[in-house]
Amino acid sequence: MALALVVGSLSVVEAQELPRFTRLSEGVFVYEHVDPTKRGVTANNLIVATPDGVLVADGQATPENTRELLAAIATVTSQPIRYVVVGSEHGDHRGGDSAFPASATFIAHPFSKANLGRQAAAPARRANAPAVVVPTETVSERRVITLGGTEIDILFLGRSHTGGDLEVYLPRAKVLFMSEVFSRRIFPSMANGFPSEWVAALKRAEQLDADVWVPAHCAIDSPLVFTPDEEHSYRQALERVITEGRRLHDGRVPVDDAASRADFGPFAAWTRAADNAAGAITRVYMELDGQLTGGRD
Repeated sequence: MALALVVGSLSVVEAQELPRFTRLSEGVFVYEHVDPTKRGVTANNLIVATPDGVLVADGQATPENTRELLAAIATVTSQPIRYVVVGSEHGDHRGGDSAFPASATFIAHPFSKANLGRQAAAPARRANAPAVVVPTETVSERRVITLGGTEIDILFLGRSHTGGDLEVYLPRAKVLFMSEVFSRRIFPSMANGFPSEWVAALKRAEQLDADVWVPAHCAIDSPLVFTPDEEHSYRQALERVITEGRRLHDGRVPVDDAASRADFGPFAAWTRAADNAAGAITRVYMELDGQLTGGRD
């Protein structure tokens, strides 16, 4: 397993270097693994290791990947996993949750807890599918956990990628884990998102005193950089999608034709643009037509 530092590194992340375990500050790490559910991106975790236990933000897509995450954590601490924060309820972050220790407390937004509960109870689930872990604790707005003397703020800044997105903020280290509210150099995946509220959530995050911004996903072919400038670029990509969606909607362009007629500027070259553009534009149309529901509580 490659150990890597640092915020601002200019080395290109190659798939063969992954998984990667990166120290951000004392007891604070980022873990990156190739996301097996899609091409060209990583799935990332924040790890906060303290003398009184460990908090992990988000999970991995498979039990195998989660076991590799746990092995990486074991190289820096023997303390137990106390908390797992469900930043995103989607399968690329939840599929491996059954590999976490049964003693870990899972924390989610109420909207995400309810969705995971429905998934766990779904009669159509495959007989051999990994178990869905339903969180036992929730955060609707803000919760502060002090673990081993480290303040950890769990935040809900608004409906964004899923409707129940949670972020993790470490004020002393000035580290902000954004889960799927921020993905680096990946065209916005908005098929379940809330476009305008998502931008507003990012603007709220920008008011926090953070030097290190950790995304849920990074493009494998882009440099390893966790700076505020990268978050600003991602917000600009969202804003460009919304602007183009509104222009096409106002021009009465049919939604099925809109993505092919949109001008995404430099963001059209971002990873997974061809996969995500149509769903993103559709979601903008739905917002303009008052068709978005879900989230909040």
